[in-house]
Amino acid sequence: MNYWKFFRDEVSRRLAVQPITELLKESDLVDLPAPVQKYLHYSGAVGKPAISHFRLVFSGRMKRNPKSAWMAIRSVQYNFFGEPSRFFYIHAKVAGIPFDGLHAYQGTDATMQIQVASLFRVVDAKGEKMSRGETVTLFNDMCFMAPSTLVSGNIRWKQLDDLRVRAWYTNGPHTISADLIFNETGELIDFLSNDRYLCEDGKTYQSYPWSTPIGKYRELDGRRTPGYGEAIWKMPEGDYCYAAFDMEEIEFNPTGFRP
Repeated sequence: MNYWKFFRDEVSRRLAVQPITELLKESDLVDLPAPVQKYLHYSGAVGKPAISHFRLVFSGRMKRNPKSAWMAIRSVQYNFFGEPSRFFYIHAKVAGIPFDGLHAYQGTDATMQIQVASLFRVVDAKGEKMSRGETVTLFNDMCFMAPSTLVSGNIRWKQLDDLRVRAWYTNGPHTISADLIFNETGELIDFLSNDRYLCEDGKTYQSYPWSTPIGKYRELDGRRTPGYGEAIWKMPEGDYCYAAFDMEEIEFNPTGFRP
């Protein structure tokens, strides 16, 4: 399978039918917990067009397992929130050998595929646990990269204290939960969920708490977005950080495909 062609074609098809979005108003926030309201103000979401989709480019490094070496990666990602979907294309090299990967979340179903040198598929993950876990990833993206999407009837909230809220996000048959942690400034600095699964081979799924500490907020076109993030499995033997990302580019509501 040509992952890049699939990625480009599916994204382009969705970009062709994206709606015109309305401005996010102060009145839209009234039912949200106080820390989430403060975050939406801090992020610059209020008074700007709601985010219906975005394009995101990361560079960074990843590990395939706790004992493996780091590998440099570059990823291109598009998320859509009308009919929820997420397409994440990643390219990496290990010992000079290229790897390509594609995460695709469409509607309520998700797959993860990895192939070597564009020839041999080495991971082909799918099924209920993969889809449920990627629903967590989709909600994580909503929280950090598209805060205006938090004004949604598909999210139920509970404020735990002044800097922490719990959210339950539902998409189709999947309802997942996560704790959102803020700082005094109003920045969202961490996201913790027990509903995502570690899967290295596409067959075996292990359940550990999943955390994504974020930082280095910066302003772009009046919106504040994080510039750096990590992905961590909280395993019994200690934290396993398997990814570290620097944000290179982000576009909100783009009208055309860019690699």
